[in-house]
Order: sequence, then C-alpha cells, then structure tokens
Amino acid sequence: MLSAPRADLVPNTFEYEITPLVKATGFREYDARWLFGPEINLLGIQALGLGLGTLIQEMGQTRIVVGHDFRSYSLSIKQALTIGLVAAGCEVLDIGLAVSPMAYFAQFDLDAPCVAMVTASHNENGWTGVKMGAQRPLTFGPDEMGRLKEIVLGGKWTQRPGGSVAHIAGVAERYIADAASRVSLNRPLTVVAACGNGTAGAFAPEALKRMGVATIIEMDCNLDWSFPKYNPNPEDSVMLHAMADAVRQHGADLALGFDGDGDRCGVVDDEGEEIFADKIGLMLARDLSALHKDATFIVDVKSTGLFATDEVLKANGAKTVYWKTGHSYIKRKTAELGALAGFEKSGHFFMNPPIGRGYDDGLVAAAAILAMLDRNPGKKLSDLKKALPVAYTSLTMSPHCADEEKYGVVDDVVAEYTALRDAGGTILGRKIADLITVNGVRVALEDGSWVLVRASSNKPEIVVVVESTQSDDDMRRLFHEEVKPRLAKRPQVGAYNQEI
Repeated sequence: MLSAPRADLVPNTFEYEITPLVKATGFREYDARWLFGPEINLLGIQALGLGLGTLIQEMGQTRIVVGHDFRSYSLSIKQALTIGLVAAGCEVLDIGLAVSPMAYFAQFDLDAPCVAMVTASHNENGWTGVKMGAQRPLTFGPDEMGRLKEIVLGGKWTQRPGGSVAHIAGVAERYIADAASRVSLNRPLTVVAACGNGTAGAFAPEALKRMGVATIIEMDCNLDWSFPKYNPNPEDSVMLHAMADAVRQHGADLALGFDGDGDRCGVVDDEGEEIFADKIGLMLARDLSALHKDATFIVDVKSTGLFATDEVLKANGAKTVYWKTGHSYIKRKTAELGALAGFEKSGHFFMNPPIGRGYDDGLVAAAAILAMLDRNPGKKLSDLKKALPVAYTSLTMSPHCADEEKYGVVDDVVAEYTALRDAGGTILGRKIADLITVNGVRVALEDGSWVLVRASSNKPEIVVVVESTQSDDDMRRLFHEEVKPRLAKRPQVGAYNQEI
C-alpha cells in the first residue's frame, strides 16, 4: 500500500525512492503544476493518480482519457499516473502523445467523461503538470482541486479492483480531421505556422494544410523538448517577434503561433505586427456576432476594455461579460451562460457549438481566424485590426512572487485601490470609475484606461496588464509610474519576466 505523501524529501536519497513526494503548492486553482524532481517524484505522481481516480469515482465516473506532451519525462509521468488510476479502479484510455485539445476531443470521440492530460503547457523545462476534468468540456475548478489536494496529501484514496488500461490508436488523425473541417478556405493564403518546437508541431501544419491554406511556412515545428530557441509561448515577446520576422521574410498573410500543449493561439498580421489575443477576440466577436445575433461573449479581466464600448458589437446586439482569468474559469462561464465564445488574453479561445465544442483549442481558434478572413475577401488581417477602435495594451508582465505570498500581496493591493477610490483619489490625474475584483483587481479609469494586478494561477508570479485609451506613452506611464512602484514597495515582489 502506497504511503501518504511527504513534502520534505530530497532527491537521491533512500526515502525519496520509496516514498511519494508531493509539495502542496502544486495544486493550483484549476490544474496541477510541479517542478519534477524537487517538488514531486514518480511515486508522488502515482499517488496523484490514486487520488484523481478516487475523486472521479466519488463523482460516479470511471472512464478517463490520458495523454502526454512532448517532454523528456512526460511519458514516464503519464505511466506513473496511469498506475495510480488503474489501482483506483479506473478504465484508462491512453491516446499517447497529444496536445491538450486532442485529449479533450477524445472525451467526445471515445465517449469518456473524464480526462487527465500530462503537460506543463508553455512552462520552462523541469515543470510538469496535469490538466483534469470530469464533465466534458469543462476542466476542474477550485472546488475539485481542493478536494483532490485533500485526498492526495492525506493519503485518503481508495484502491478498487477492476481497473484497466487500453492504448487507443487513431485519435490524432480524427482530431486533425475534425479541426480541419471547421473551415475550407476559398482564398489563397500564406501562413507561418509557429510551434516553438513544442508538441503542436506534430499536428498543426497538417491541420492547416487540410483547412486549405495554400502555402504553409513551418517555423520550429520539429519536436525538440529542449526548446532550443524559446519556450513555446505565443504570449511571450520573443516568440512573437520571431513570428513577425518570419511574416516579413516570407511576405505571409499572417502567422499563427501555438503554445506547448496546443490549446492557445497567438497571431501576427500581414504587416508583421503582433495582435494580442484579446484584440483578435474582439475581431472574432465582431465577425461572429454578425452571423449570430444577440450573442454573448465571455472575456477575462486581462482583456481590452473595447469589448464593453464597441459600436459594432452593440449594433449586433452582442453582450460581453468580464470574468476571472484562467482557462478553466472562462471555459466554465462560457458553458454556464451559453455564450457563443469565450476569449482570454493569453490566447485561449473557447468556441461553443456550432463553431467548436466549448474547450480551448489552438487549431479551432486558427480555423475561426481563417474563416473570418475568408468572409472578408479583399481585406487583410491588418485591415480588420485597423478597423477596431484604438487602445494601447501592454504585454502581460509577471514579477516573481512566491506561491505562499502572492495572494496576500494582491489582497493588499486590492485594499489599497479600494481605499484610493473611496477617498476620491486619482491615477495619473484620472478618477477611478470602477473596480472589478472577481480576480485580483482591475482598476478602470474615467477615460476607459485601466490597470490590472492579479495572482498567477499556475506559477509563483503576479500578473500585471495595463491599457490606455490615450497613447502608447500613457500606457507605459501607467505601468512605470503607477503599478510598478506600487508593487515595488513590497519586498515579496521580485524581478519581472518582461517589461514594456
């Protein structure tokens, strides 16, 4: 019988080899992420599988899809997870190497209610994790993650007979065919497919070809788990700049960039300008609301304020709801409200029927973007972008802050901004018009500009975004003269991953 996990084990010791190691910090708000080795070992992963199997049994389920991303250790982690799931009496359907949306697709394809996808997404090498769900197309939220944490750390799992594992062939082919069926292009397009040497490189070029893309420029589509150039993260300026260079070099119509586990899509237009995913979401919302009157869209609190003021959306009867950042939160809210689509600034796009199945999928998002271009003959992507109202939005910037401290820091910042608003204070001469506190704090100013401070859900970081309705310089001032100094007063806040 596997013993309850410990958190104090050190690699390369006898105890580490015979005892599960699971650090509590790996249980995030809606998925699990650990540094493999110092924070969790293979026996710890097995304990996670036992806990997950026990949890889904509590939910009345036993049938679960598992897959893994392309990292040097992901297969062994998936196998350890499977041992735990089987010991808990689950029927495991192993689809092999996959991107996350392929595992979500397999839930429908194989009629399996549950999923456990082994992936660290775009995180640096050394990280691992699991994205889990038990009610397709949703993934776990805080309630399920809290119960899973309780079961695993307390060793409160239940072993049951009857577990099994089957290796399922053909899912990748059916997934590619399904994604490609979402659009059939009538105009010749040259598209850069950027995958950052991540798992999506095995599937994205073929899917784009079947969508009717005339010329595909493959950029770092060969799989290489060392990520020799940069992490496969289309929200990172390094990858976006490489995509922009490729567009200019090849005279492409656009570049589509996919993250490490293929559930996000980043975009660079024909002029080599990156378009943040919230602005792409606004363009898609304009396009789709013309086809589906009175549609509802869900956007995360990091997204542009233009959704609330756009005249085209108003004319089409569209409604926008701002909600908590995080793929699980936006996915759940999109389903709950029956929204046509949900958009997240990090590049997660959630398309409900008839466009998609409700889960985040970089290829389905790519198909929607290509279909939008197809419905606008004679217009380039840059033309559609220029038709939007002007707003100057920053990169997503993330200063380091320990998991144990980040929520307390953000709570303090929320309290500060609340007090500033109540006292009638101003930010760069502007009154505070509104505070949205569903996820950290989004401080909306009287001219429509805003700043956001929230805790990262899956890394030891704080997340900062600013947007100005006035100018690029004003956007930079909002960061350098307002948010950065406010956070710098706190010693728990460290260096930023990138700055404007």
